[in-house]
Amino acid sequence: MEFYALTIYSRALEQTCSNFSCPEKRISTLDTEYSIKVYKQYFNFASSHFLIFKDGTREPLHGHNYRVQLKGEACQLEGDMVFDFLDIKPIVREVCDSLDHRLLIPEMNPMLNIENRDGYFHLTPPDGKKFIIPEEDVLLLPITNTSAERLAIYLAKRIHHLVRERYNFNFPKLEIEVEETPGQCAVYTYQS
Repeated sequence: MEFYALTIYSRALEQTCSNFSCPEKRISTLDTEYSIKVYKQYFNFASSHFLIFKDGTREPLHGHNYRVQLKGEACQLEGDMVFDFLDIKPIVREVCDSLDHRLLIPEMNPMLNIENRDGYFHLTPPDGKKFIIPEEDVLLLPITNTSAERLAIYLAKRIHHLVRERYNFNFPKLEIEVEETPGQCAVYTYQS
């Protein structure tokens, strides 16, 4: 008797849910949203940076051992999965590795003067100090600052782009967490 009642309830709920739409496809099951969460020991990067504050002051040059976590959501399962773990892990690792052992520079910060001359980046923040760093040790990022929040935005957009490019798959919602020290992280949710 309980099974029969649950079946009737499930059918009624399916009919109700089918009246709503998911961003990509109509919902027709009890579960309206699926997600995967991926966090591996090797989703990390050790990088140096300095923040430039809105008053023109800056942090001293320092570094972090960053850790990254990913949560990808979808409205339905394809092949009984949101997305194959075997496909997403190398992409996250590749993006993390590209940031590893680099000085991260926000190329879109209007208060930071950046010049590339003779194989070196010449950086002049608002305080007038000069940094001259070999170009192979620097990574210019298309962000306004190198805060954990801005790094999470960069990672989310980069990972989303690579997943679309390589697998023609779109996460309607992709959440990236960037931890700069244990217990201290920023989270960004990219929605497409």
